[in-house]
Amino acid sequence: MKNPPFKTQAFVLRFLNYGESDRIVTFFTREFGKLRGIAKGARRSRKRFPNAIEPFSHSLLLFSRRSESDLAIIENCDVINHYPIIRSDLSKTMTASYMIDLTDHFTVEGKKGVGIFQLLDDFLKLLERNNGLEETMRFFELNLLRLSGYEPVFERCVICNTPFDKINAACFDMEMGGIRCPLCGRSDQRYMPVSTGTIKMLLMGKKAGTDRMNRLILSENALRESRDIFRHFIRHILGKEPKSLQVLDEIGKMM
Repeated sequence: MKNPPFKTQAFVLRFLNYGESDRIVTFFTREFGKLRGIAKGARRSRKRFPNAIEPFSHSLLLFSRRSESDLAIIENCDVINHYPIIRSDLSKTMTASYMIDLTDHFTVEGKKGVGIFQLLDDFLKLLERNNGLEETMRFFELNLLRLSGYEPVFERCVICNTPFDKINAACFDMEMGGIRCPLCGRSDQRYMPVSTGTIKMLLMGKKAGTDRMNRLILSENALRESRDIFRHFIRHILGKEPKSLQVLDEIGKMM
């Protein structure tokens, strides 16, 4: 007896062409977390899958499966938002691809993640209407790390608990995942310097909703420090650098 289909909102994380006409698609869904399924005839049928199986498309997904360990059968996929404004801009497209790539890396199959789903939804909408691409990426990275259990500690020294506003020259320790005061850091070259102004802005970004995010403007110094910290911290956690970030670097050189 065939199980009844499930319906959920989903973002397309990635896909792989399979056979002559099928696609194996990895979605991040609101109710079921990350899910892999096969969309039969997806490369031929524009009626069943109109723009729905493309990276970072937000769709209403209908699927069935015999068990949680089986590949889902994608029965239908209707687009909720294809983000045409993002897709018309190369820099925004690559930024969205990076956000999707990070979501893929920081989620596991079958684990529900409503907070991360909502974060991705909010930030893709923010990306559509906002030109502050660097700020958008930094605050997305910060909040994704928080929701996935890798929240960096900026409020206090991770060794002696001295509050950040009492620290004259903080540095970030990748292994400890937080800032150290000068006494606990001892000017070790493994630690990355971070100014009080950068820390204040990142803490504001963690607390602010996306409706207020466009008011948070990072200085050049804060952008540089936060970019370096998150890049190295994410690489430390994943054990590698996301390919989408390398592509972003190349695009940046051409702009």
